[in-house]
Amino acid sequence: MQLIHHGGKNTVTGSCHELVFGDRSILIDCGMFQGADAQQLTEPFPLDNVKALVLTHAHIDHIGRLPWLITQEFDKPIYCTKATAELVPLMLDDGLKIQQGLTFEARKPIIEAIIRLLHPVDYYRWIDVDTFRCRFNPAGHILGSAYVEVMLPTQEVVVFSGDLGPSNTPLLPDPKPPKRADYLVIETTYGHREHEGVEYRAQQLRAIIERSLADGGTILIPAFSVGRTQELLFDIERLVYEKQIDADLPIILDSPMAQKVTQSYRRFKALWGQEAKERLEKHRHPLAFEQCIQITDYRSHQALVNRLASTGEPAIVVAASGMCEGGRIVDYLKVLLSDSRTDVIFAGFQAEGTLGRAIQQGESVVCMDGEEVEINANIHVMSGYSAHADQSELLHFIDGIEEKPQQIHLIHGEREAQRAFAALLREKGYSVVE
Repeated sequence: MQLIHHGGKNTVTGSCHELVFGDRSILIDCGMFQGADAQQLTEPFPLDNVKALVLTHAHIDHIGRLPWLITQEFDKPIYCTKATAELVPLMLDDGLKIQQGLTFEARKPIIEAIIRLLHPVDYYRWIDVDTFRCRFNPAGHILGSAYVEVMLPTQEVVVFSGDLGPSNTPLLPDPKPPKRADYLVIETTYGHREHEGVEYRAQQLRAIIERSLADGGTILIPAFSVGRTQELLFDIERLVYEKQIDADLPIILDSPMAQKVTQSYRRFKALWGQEAKERLEKHRHPLAFEQCIQITDYRSHQALVNRLASTGEPAIVVAASGMCEGGRIVDYLKVLLSDSRTDVIFAGFQAEGTLGRAIQQGESVVCMDGEEVEINANIHVMSGYSAHADQSELLHFIDGIEEKPQQIHLIHGEREAQRAFAALLREKGYSVVE
């Protein structure tokens, strides 16, 4: 058995790992590099021995290089969960449009080719993938996310964590460790940090909203279309329902992509966690409540940006992209970052080299489209909305494996996070490969 990393080894983006056994192999994810990671030169790798691609979830840093595979005439099956199969075309089409600037006519054959290769699979069901056997298990990261068990011809089991979600989130169930993992390949995004408790995040959000309402201005939330947006809407609906915030406060979802993904979340209610299902039983609609205003066309978006910039009226705006590297959030930031009444809430990981990272780190001025923008807005970081497990949760997942791993491979993390987590694991007697 050999493990080759084509991205995502010491970075938080670009995940792509090749599991080789003899003269055959499978790919686990094929993601795009983002932020500073995108500057590294990556050599195209041979696909002759690759018999299949297995996807852990539909975030671009795990699926963004699928169009490249198509240009290389890759024609092998792409296995993923049913929800991931629904999200992949949406995410890739959006990425090709916004990041690559491709027209609909140029995007269509690429997306259609990928759809033809998709093989949706139920959770918990072993499937034969050439000489390997694979099984998807809920990872609690986003809708359809999975960690993958791969059984080798030797009957040894290699587990790829994908991105593991945190514990006790209300919308998706917690990931449960496998019984066995001879080799564990695990993410370390927050291998060096602990999150604020999920139970406190709604209170934090309410406190920021109340402070903002006291002096007017807009609350901007750069949100990832898959996962974070839905978690935020879930908590905002609760605050409105419990009358902890004014029901007349405009809650604006300005992301056509996030709107489509939210519809997918609603279709896959069977995958929701218990708290979310209980709200449905009470005839509440946590992802489609009345106070949530959806902005679809670009003209309405531009009109809203101009209105908020000129009036300073209070509103909550949730818009993509999550790292502020494109999408409609950028238009809001251009005109509102310099206003001291503005609040910006970062609820997800900001990769090195992204605009979101620069704002989050406290830069006084940022460059946007060649223009310098002064930052006078109030900046907040809420780790309770992270879609990734923190150090304790990662450790809990590993310790929960009944048959202890012979070897743990650390991936999907910046060097500081990996070193800290590796030291902790070694103290507990695990064999670690960084």
